Amino acid sequence: MDLAEVRARYDAEMRRGALPEGLGAVVERAGPVVRQSAPGLGWNAVLWSELTEETADSVIAAQVAHFAGLGADEFEWKLYDHDGPADLGARLAAAGLVPEPPETLMVARVADVAAEAAVPEGVTLVPVTDAAGVDLMMAAHEAAFGESFPRLHHQVLTRLAEAPETLAAVVAMADGRPVSAARMEMPPGAGFAGLWGGGTAPEWRGRGIYRALVAHRARIAAARGIAYLQVDASDQSRPILERLGFEVLGVTTPYVWCAA
Repeated sequence: MDLAEVRARYDAEMRRGALPEGLGAVVERAGPVVRQSAPGLGWNAVLWSELTEETADSVIAAQVAHFAGLGADEFEWKLYDHDGPADLGARLAAAGLVPEPPETLMVARVADVAAEAAVPEGVTLVPVTDAAGVDLMMAAHEAAFGESFPRLHHQVLTRLAEAPETLAAVVAMADGRPVSAARMEMPPGAGFAGLWGGGTAPEWRGRGIYRALVAHRARIAAARGIAYLQVDASDQSRPILERLGFEVLGVTTPYVWCAA
């Protein structure tokens, strides 16, 4: 792949050209940023920015004021390592946004990802199509990470209700209980599908569930004619994804502002 070309397309389609996610969400261009504003438990975020050393601080302050004025309890500034200026992360931190662990932005052509991977013995992959399935997803995430995700629960339910064609979610069941779950988000008209989740209960790690979940979603993406798969990869998933044909496009760090 020409990674510079793919990154430019990713920025154009998934950041500058992002579509609203969730009930009542609005994506708008506000000068040199693109942001999503959403009510309730929806996702509030700055998705893209084009800042300079002269403009960065005032634009950051304007986004804090915007989301605070909406009464949002938090918003995320999704910083990529190719965003400017070079010290944007430090400026976000100085404005009160807290960095979360960085993730590696990885991408692969759908045609290059192995769509066949053996599901471990004793494991069944079950599509998520309703509220009961979302409950199983959340139980799997809690088993994997030891915490609950009410905001994600709301967002997945909303997407299933409003735009089910843009979501493919699946739960890995073993011994009658959920041990892993993952989803793929497919914005209409975009050349990229985003892979999310895949965390697995400790006793089931290292058995190939994550690989099987990637292959399951790759088959769906291929059937939909989607060109690329994209992952914000943790240090644990990056080696698996590299073996599956994914390449590094950059690094992304979420900076999160929380209301006092």
